[in-house]
Amino acid sequence: MYKFLFGPVPSRRLGMSLGIDLVPKKVCSLDCVYCEVGKTTKLTLDRKEYVKFDKVKEELIHYFANNPDPEYITFSGSGEPTLNVRIGEILRFIKQYKPNIPVAVLTNGTLFYDKNVRKEILQADVVLPSLDAATEEVFRKINRPAKDLSIEKCIQGLVDFREEFKGKIWLEIFILPDFNDSKQELLELKKVIERVNPDSVQLNTLDRPGTIPNLKGATRNELQRISDFFGVENVEIISASLERRDIQSFRSDIETAIVETISRRPCTLDDLTKILGLHINEINKYLDVLEAEAKIVSIEQERGVFYQLNEK
Repeated sequence: MYKFLFGPVPSRRLGMSLGIDLVPKKVCSLDCVYCEVGKTTKLTLDRKEYVKFDKVKEELIHYFANNPDPEYITFSGSGEPTLNVRIGEILRFIKQYKPNIPVAVLTNGTLFYDKNVRKEILQADVVLPSLDAATEEVFRKINRPAKDLSIEKCIQGLVDFREEFKGKIWLEIFILPDFNDSKQELLELKKVIERVNPDSVQLNTLDRPGTIPNLKGATRNELQRISDFFGVENVEIISASLERRDIQSFRSDIETAIVETISRRPCTLDDLTKILGLHINEINKYLDVLEAEAKIVSIEQERGVFYQLNEK
């Protein structure tokens, strides 16, 4: 059982992807209201070696010696991966050890104002930053950033990174009705898209409960309307549980284990992670599919969001 690696998990965007988690749950520079991983417990801009380089290297060497190569290696996980000050060294090691496997970085993009962060991930093949707001008011409402982090600082970092990075940038915009879908905010987001000039703009929305109650996701029609409003050719709607049913690479034993576990008693995401010994992102993938297939439902209770069998 690996501590810092998880998967491979199937991804519509990245195929079978081996995840690397470089920070503890949940160290992040944002505390987004919609986050499926849960509320941020350490809101910070401080870069540290949260996970030791040698430990990650050891797990990677063992994994590659005992498993087939994944389609991608992806820096993602329980928080913001660029907060780990040695992400560049880990990326460099992967490129030297397994040069034929493409590497992706899933990031909220908030630390790109730091030229060292930008430099450290230049060797990646694909970077998937998120941007949910273009004005300070909406940024603070939906993303709840760490102190001293402004939206213009984040946007300028993305612009600077685009100028330096030779790989692909897939910019994800998470649409949350009543938060960032006003005409004015969408107009400002469109201006930012033009400044950043990403290779792809990917619209996403809420599939399951976030960190505050009563959030709702955008409908497919609403996302299409926003795509049309942006008026650029490279916009893609990736929102997603229904489409994840088309991925055939899920392990039936894990899906069965989740169903059998919650058939005994309802469980939170953290409960399932501890009981099954799987990474939180891996559990999330299976919950998405099970909910899309109406096999399970989520219920908000005092201790959090619980998953239980759908008896209907």
